Amino acid sequence: MAGGFGGDGVVSERAQQYEYRITGYFVFACIVAALGGSLFGYDLGVSGGVTSMDDFLKEFFPKIYRRKQLHLNETDYCKYDNQILTLFTSSLYFAGLISTFGASYVTRNKGRKASILVGAVSFFLGAVLNASAKNIAMLIIGRILLGVGIGFGNQAVPLYLSEMAPAKIRGAVNQLFQLTTCLGILIANLINYGTDKIHPWGWRLSLGLATVPAVLMFVGGLFLPETPNSLVEQGRLEEARTILEKVRGTKKVDAEFADLVDASNVARAIKNPFRNLLTRKNRPQLVIGALGIPAFQQLTGMNSILFYAPVIFQSLGFGSGAALYSSVFTSGALVVATFISMGYVDKFGRRAFFLEAGTEMICCLVAVAITLALKFGQGEILPKGIGIFLVIVICIFVLAYGRSWGPLGWLVPSELFPLETRSAGQSVVVCVNLLFTALIAQCFLAGLCHLQYGIFLLFAGLIIIMSTFIFFLLPETKQVPIEEIYLLFQKHWFWKRIVGDGEHIGPNGRPSQPDGKSGAQV
Repeated sequence: MAGGFGGDGVVSERAQQYEYRITGYFVFACIVAALGGSLFGYDLGVSGGVTSMDDFLKEFFPKIYRRKQLHLNETDYCKYDNQILTLFTSSLYFAGLISTFGASYVTRNKGRKASILVGAVSFFLGAVLNASAKNIAMLIIGRILLGVGIGFGNQAVPLYLSEMAPAKIRGAVNQLFQLTTCLGILIANLINYGTDKIHPWGWRLSLGLATVPAVLMFVGGLFLPETPNSLVEQGRLEEARTILEKVRGTKKVDAEFADLVDASNVARAIKNPFRNLLTRKNRPQLVIGALGIPAFQQLTGMNSILFYAPVIFQSLGFGSGAALYSSVFTSGALVVATFISMGYVDKFGRRAFFLEAGTEMICCLVAVAITLALKFGQGEILPKGIGIFLVIVICIFVLAYGRSWGPLGWLVPSELFPLETRSAGQSVVVCVNLLFTALIAQCFLAGLCHLQYGIFLLFAGLIIIMSTFIFFLLPETKQVPIEEIYLLFQKHWFWKRIVGDGEHIGPNGRPSQPDGKSGAQV
């Protein structure tokens, strides 16, 4: 029940009248929009591979190249510890977290489609600049443009998918974003494996091929319909109704359309959505969706493994080519895990995936830490058996992350916010996510150097904390219509003390009844 730790959700009388069927128009819109994830994923995969390529290091980071060749008198944990090198990666995420606030304005006033197109153009320009870079300044500027593209894309795409999807399959549809992210990572690792053999310009090809998903996203985006929620928010009611009928495959959309109009009426009264996020009635969305989940997603340590998988495996003695090859295995596991999550998240729910997979991740991180503590020393090459064991454990970790914190870290925040704060809330989600991504990227190699195997124990401890957070504070949102999510917090054992139980102002502007029914007539 919703009043307990989790809850099966509360659905209003009107929401039970929603009808839909899957149409080709709906499938096209979701697939094209989801390409935004491929921008994020391709960069996640390609940046770590490029920073381990000798030709790239020789041209831009010769000191690191010489250190790598000579090994010096330092532990293998410290081989790649260089703040300028990590700035190459993290500059993108600092740019993304700033640009997402501009994306919020565009998304709310011009629509989700506009932000998707802006993101594609910026990412394309950044990829061109990086591929043609002659110095570190060109690299960093290119990364900033890529970051702007990701800031706009990550702000708009999860919202687009959640708003277009029927409630009963919203989890699977929203995870198309995570799926294309994972496929982007996998393709980037395969490309890195091939371009590593092309001397001396293979790294340029890796970075330049980022233009491909950007072009696909832009061209496809030109034909995207705007979401009905956004059209209603802009006052284009007739167009919104037409699009809603097309994506739902039925003319019987009166109930859902009425909820959209009611939510929009409340949204128009909000002049400052960011300030509205801080109000008491939006406290659960702020704490869980805007701050907690996006920060915790990065504190699992997963993105650190993806950023530097080639570097980690190379430091573990696998060699340059084998390191990139090992990364393909881990990113392949991420794709498989996403399919698992897409197939079952709307059946078993969000909480079950968070908690079960979190337990697996803790065990894997402890196993990695113990193995490295016993077997990994200064200049020592890991035995083949130990190396294989580490790859297997990391793959299990990736499988757990890929069906929990990976996709759900974007899905759950995108479905928590009411329409009046949805765009602003998603901007905070992206900002917090990219801020912690950048901090982890900037600090991980230094942490690996100083904490050594202890850094994996640190991440294990953080996962214990975040699993406790989910257990006590997140209600189950599966199959609950997006404009009815606020009702869950009225029934939750903890949040009802803050938002009130039954006296919340619903999306129609009238008080909700204690049983969760809207005060308006259909």
